[in-house]
Amino acid sequence: MTETTQQQIATPGAEPIEPTKPIPSTERVYCAVRDLRSVDQIATRETVAELTGLKLSIVDDRLRALVDDNRLKRLLRGIYELVETYPPTRNISKTILDSGYVMIEFTGRKGVPDVVLHLTPDEDRALSMLSVGSAGQAILINSTNQHLYLATELAAKVEAQGRELKSMRDLLQGKLDARQQDLLGFTGPEDAVFREGSKA
Repeated sequence: MTETTQQQIATPGAEPIEPTKPIPSTERVYCAVRDLRSVDQIATRETVAELTGLKLSIVDDRLRALVDDNRLKRLLRGIYELVETYPPTRNISKTILDSGYVMIEFTGRKGVPDVVLHLTPDEDRALSMLSVGSAGQAILINSTNQHLYLATELAAKVEAQGRELKSMRDLLQGKLDARQQDLLGFTGPEDAVFREGSKA
């Protein structure tokens, strides 16, 4: 009886191929929030679960962990946003010189050389026009976020009032006669038609 052994053929100079490791669930959830942000979509627990294919309980746990690690922030219940991490802001100044040139200076960050720009009036106007677009976009994003907060709060209030109305209706259902229930809208129109017919 002969034994055969399988040997790996090594290519000279080539690195051995390692099997790919599965991506941890925390990173999958973080990447899903980042991907939603890149297409201007709101990151909710449901959309993240749909994108990652993970169970809602796992998504909730991972979102909480990412908030604890300051990688995400919770805007509202069930709505999350990336925490932006930028280096410290530099000092920025703009000076209009007697000659008409405009000098813009960026200073004050350790390990980064200061930057000084000398712009002609035309260049300054062109740069200002470009900055207006960014400012307008920031205003639009802020306005959208405020509308989102208001809509979410309103939906929560309507839901709470619906539950309260249902509990009041259940409480009063047995204490009112048919006419009182009609007046308060506890019964449908078909009940009212049936009662009118029975009177005739």
